[in-house]
Amino acid sequence: MSTEDNRAQIETEAGTEAEITEESLNELRLVRREKLKKLQESGRNPFLVETWDVTDYSKDIKDNFDAMEGKTVICAGRIMAKRQMGKASFIDIQDKQSRIQCYIRQDVITPEEYEIFLTYDIGDIVGIVGEVFRTRHGEISIKISEIKLLTKSLQILPNKFQGLKDLDIRYRQRYVDLIMNPEVRETFILRSKMIKEIKRFLEGRGFLEVDTPILTTIAGGANARPFVTHHNTLDLDMKLRISNELYLKRLIVGGFDRVYEMGKMFRNEGMDRNHNPEFTSMELYQAYGNMEDMMDITENVIATVAQNVLGTMVIEYQGKTFDLTPPWERLSMQDAVKKWVGEDFDKITTDEEAREAAKRHNIEDADKMSRGHVICALFEGYCEEYLDGPVFITGHPVEVSPLAKRDPKDPRITRRFEAYINTWEIANAFSELNDPIDQYQRFKDQQEQLEKGDDEAHPMDEDFVNALEVGMPPTGGLGIGIDRVIMLLTNSASIRDIILFPTMKPL
Repeated sequence: MSTEDNRAQIETEAGTEAEITEESLNELRLVRREKLKKLQESGRNPFLVETWDVTDYSKDIKDNFDAMEGKTVICAGRIMAKRQMGKASFIDIQDKQSRIQCYIRQDVITPEEYEIFLTYDIGDIVGIVGEVFRTRHGEISIKISEIKLLTKSLQILPNKFQGLKDLDIRYRQRYVDLIMNPEVRETFILRSKMIKEIKRFLEGRGFLEVDTPILTTIAGGANARPFVTHHNTLDLDMKLRISNELYLKRLIVGGFDRVYEMGKMFRNEGMDRNHNPEFTSMELYQAYGNMEDMMDITENVIATVAQNVLGTMVIEYQGKTFDLTPPWERLSMQDAVKKWVGEDFDKITTDEEAREAAKRHNIEDADKMSRGHVICALFEGYCEEYLDGPVFITGHPVEVSPLAKRDPKDPRITRRFEAYINTWEIANAFSELNDPIDQYQRFKDQQEQLEKGDDEAHPMDEDFVNALEVGMPPTGGLGIGIDRVIMLLTNSASIRDIILFPTMKPL
């Protein structure tokens, strides 16, 4: 057996071994490059091919076999399996839909072409012309009359037994992950359908999709640490947006009554299964709407997406069951603290009393806190873990809600809610603050916290205050964490499973 034959034999056997050594992989890669060189020398360079007129796809052929049987189809895809039986062979090709078996015979495509076909490897991309038929074993297949190599794969795909299981490699080489794991492809197809359904829902309610700046001088609209960059021409430090809220509100001032934007946000914070520095969020604003209108939109848009994409409003997530059917439960932050912490803030009315409560529960920096800050700290530290939901948490203190209207019944809290499912915050909404004098003072208070070292405090934005002085109508605003919602609806354990190219530390 020649050296080349020996290498080819190694590659054939590699597909049935549980592990392949790095040495054998390097040898297999060399074989592929030698095959490419021979193809190029013979005038068959696959990288010069520009097009292939695909007419049909695998799943469509299978689903419509009765109508397709005996018809000629033109397909293209990646070779995922190859079985030679003398002068005939079978290959499985994978296209954008699924896989389909193809049958090829030497006496149909000529002996010369068949010999060239035998040099094709797992992972190569081919175009085929053939007739749809069913084999004696009942498998719907394509009988090839013409085959052309469209792209030569120079790498070795994971073998069919070991697959691609290493999470780090899957996230770094998503292109291989998508090839080897059909369920991953299905997750991202579902993601696309869910995003389309969200937009359809909003547009059905009269919302206009808009675009706002990603690069800005003031990263406002949320309390978070931004990414900072520098514009050379202007010699100006700029930031990637942490939220698009303040620009969207400017559009409400300008006369667009209902606007929304879905896009990337960037926060220079920690990474875990629920957080990626670059993530997808959707914010909307409705003039003449309020917090209750935003509740209605939140519970109905998520329930509608589940029903229309998954066929049910009852979803399973990591062993838990959640019924998304509206209406969802309502619970105030203060009542949650009373229920799970045992502190009654109907009776705790001063900052001093609140600080003592914070110390009883080991809250850090209790001496620096106001009553509102203590309520929020106790809620985040001791209550969120119980919020399987879906549930709306209301009554956020003014101190932690610089962009929300005060509650006229209790000016210490705001007309704000957060929606929780599976203990995760998935939405945040306000009856928006449109009093420019109050807004300026809250920005000023936040600016003081920023100057004291709180790099997540909200910076002063005088132009936004000016916009409010022009006049913003009563407005309801809502932000939904799209990635978290998709995690829940696709039963994905990590945010990295629903982001095509998650942020990774370089190797």
